[in-house]
Amino acid sequence: MKKKVLFVCIHNSARSQMAEEMLRKLGGEDFFTESAGIEPGQLNPIVVKVLQEEGINIAGKKTQAVADLIQEKRQYDYVITVCDETSAERCPMFPGKHQRIHWSFTDPSQFVGTDEEKMEKVRVVKGEIEAKLKSWLTSLAK
Repeated sequence: MKKKVLFVCIHNSARSQMAEEMLRKLGGEDFFTESAGIEPGQLNPIVVKVLQEEGINIAGKKTQAVADLIQEKRQYDYVITVCDETSAERCPMFPGKHQRIHWSFTDPSQFVGTDEEKMEKVRVVKGEIEAKLKSWLTSLAK
């Protein structure tokens, strides 16, 4: 049976999208994964480009609201917040039994500089997310 994972951040525009797609790539058929935002916004175009470097195309994907998933009574095995501590505390509680996990990653919407400089910073965050996911997947396999 697939493990259901939801990644949550503020806008569902960058960190949660990267985590969702990287788990889909790394976890394969063992996971059903989604992402959502507390206040959904627009996809970060630089995140879209960085994921394209991985062969992952999310161009045109819509962001989702956490509140909508709760209203639909979606159930997850893991709800993982990928924003800072203060923002993670704003994440509402999901119904059902699940493990809530918090991983803090830098918010790409705060990056400044040229597009290339921003892309380099987003690549770093993507790498941090990928490393955290690999570690987590290894711990689940034990």
